[in-house]
Amino acid sequence: MKLKRFFLRYYPPGIILEFEKGGYLRTKSIDLLDLTPETNPDELVAEIRQSEPLITESRADQVKQLIFRLQQKQGQQDHHRFCFFKELKAHILPLTNVAFDKSGSRFITGSYDRTCRVWDTASGTELHTLEGHRNVVYAIAFNNPYGDKIATGSFDKTCKLWCAETGKCFHTFRGHIAEIVCLAFNPQSTLVATGSMDTTAKLWDVETGEEVATLTGHTAEVLSLCFNTVGSQLVTGSFDHTVAIWDVASGRRVHTLIGHRGEISNVQFNWDCSLIVTGSMDKTCKLWETVSGKCVATLVGHKEEVLDVCFDLSGQTIATASADGTARVFSATTHECLVTLEGHDGEISKICFSPQGNRVLTASSDKTARLWDVQSGVCLQVLEGHTDEIFSCVFNYEGDTIITGIHCLHVHTHTCMCSSLVP
Repeated sequence: MKLKRFFLRYYPPGIILEFEKGGYLRTKSIDLLDLTPETNPDELVAEIRQSEPLITESRADQVKQLIFRLQQKQGQQDHHRFCFFKELKAHILPLTNVAFDKSGSRFITGSYDRTCRVWDTASGTELHTLEGHRNVVYAIAFNNPYGDKIATGSFDKTCKLWCAETGKCFHTFRGHIAEIVCLAFNPQSTLVATGSMDTTAKLWDVETGEEVATLTGHTAEVLSLCFNTVGSQLVTGSFDHTVAIWDVASGRRVHTLIGHRGEISNVQFNWDCSLIVTGSMDKTCKLWETVSGKCVATLVGHKEEVLDVCFDLSGQTIATASADGTARVFSATTHECLVTLEGHDGEISKICFSPQGNRVLTASSDKTARLWDVQSGVCLQVLEGHTDEIFSCVFNYEGDTIITGIHCLHVHTHTCMCSSLVP
């Protein structure tokens, strides 16, 4: 093996190694999830060298400089506020979802008008309209970090794969017998996973457009799914109250996670793939060990359904959003509730961490989004201006831009709001 070059990953902190093996270029990552500005770089380099043979003595100084850069990024203070930037008349019927590419320079919107649209974030210009579905475009995603392909899942029972640069349709994935309601690319961008109201999930080959596997076993709709960081496993959550872990290579079900007493609202792996968090209509979240499939904690405190749940990028903190109008932040290690985020006047349907992990963004039926400090639980800012409930909110990779999207009950044009950081 011969080390060729390094890449820096800011969120979560890590160093990517590109190396040559058997005549092929390959990559591997050194995850530095516990890195802080106070970490001793010399001790960390020594620790890395013990476990990673590609890091020889001659490369130690380079690795140390990369660690310094990661620490400098962590040390940058975030005292900014978001200002309203642009309102887009996105579609003639309600929106269903919004998503950024990794750089944040483009985003996409799905809609009841049967289209997906690609937008330039800075100018608000529509770049492409992806047309061809015969029903609602419900689930959408870029193949991040590459950003050159888009997948759209529709109530017409198909998923389409598009070129993000030209808007051309590469493939139409046919095989589901009911609406597609969730989808995801694997990290390598070689597969698309789709979840459907037909109780199955399917894996599709991005290159050939062929179906790779049908994942059967759920007895009700598959409402959420997520690949792990390395793409070796997929987790699915269903209205049958269960969660399944699947081996991607074989399509075999590894574990069925049983314990929730209500429909599953969301599922997610943590960064190192060791844990899965699940949210449920039974008012709880559960934390599961990936290898054994055992429940290691039940996170309680919400008085109504848990509508969304997520890890921060380091996998050390969990955020939950509930129909009771509150959000909570839990420790993934001690399982304690660290803070309760109170202030919304309606249910919170979406929650996400900033890439840095020090902020939480919530979207609510009270027509506002709120930005919260993770440590104190203080509401730092209320993002106002929408005229209907906000169903979606997302940060870009740098954490300096936010998109919020609304459903509207009227047949009017519908909006996406972009907010950018200002000093």
